[in-house]
Amino acid sequence: METVRCEGSNICYSDQGQGEVIVLLHGFCGSSAYWEKVIPLLSGSYRVIAPDLRGHGSSDAPLGAYTIEQMAGDVLSLLDALDIPKVTLLGHSLGGYITLAFAQRYASRLNAFGLIHSTPYPDSEEAKEKRLKAVATIQSKGINEFVDGLVPGLFAPDTAFTSPELLQRAREIGYKTPPSGAVGAALAMRERPDRRDVLSASYLPILLVAGEKDEIVPPEKIFTASGSNVAKAVIPGAGHMSMFEAPEQLAAVIRDFAAVLVR
Repeated sequence: METVRCEGSNICYSDQGQGEVIVLLHGFCGSSAYWEKVIPLLSGSYRVIAPDLRGHGSSDAPLGAYTIEQMAGDVLSLLDALDIPKVTLLGHSLGGYITLAFAQRYASRLNAFGLIHSTPYPDSEEAKEKRLKAVATIQSKGINEFVDGLVPGLFAPDTAFTSPELLQRAREIGYKTPPSGAVGAALAMRERPDRRDVLSASYLPILLVAGEKDEIVPPEKIFTASGSNVAKAVIPGAGHMSMFEAPEQLAAVIRDFAAVLVR
């Protein structure tokens, strides 16, 4: 892992491979390690950069509420620090919210972008309440107990029985999330706006990836835009974590999408 200074905070990142740049943004209580099965499948053909988002992994976790726009600014600062003019930006869950904010503000820095198990919809009132309960749990019971409650619902229902080691790996990654970072990011997600218009108005190539058995963000919450520039894929049997559950299939979808961009 390498480190750069972004918006006053240290952001750590993985940088592997050569060629056109693909940036992968992980989800809530994850880190760049979420992509550990996918990066080797892409880095033979592309330069793949995967940061630990603000408040996650080895990156700094400032106190207080974050904003999705602030976290998008971190990504911009990372690209500036690495002198990379344009990338394909793909975000998982929380990373997708950041990707949409980046596309809205810094479209000139993108060749393409995409959502992986993410949605342009804002939080519902019920979801906003759940964010506050999450903050209360983290503050009162600690990150480990929160992650233990979070992880099972991220996977397809059968995965806990067929591949319990995948859930354990996700827990191990989640335990490393600084509590202040989890709180800051939860509050950022709670306040994010509706960004369906970012998808519908963009001229850029867009990739939308859903998990067939995703109970967090079902396909209908992801596939909110159509057009000749929009590619859609459903990962069979996957829940919210296809980078764990079906890394080969997810990498193939990303490769097929990226291959069209370089023709």
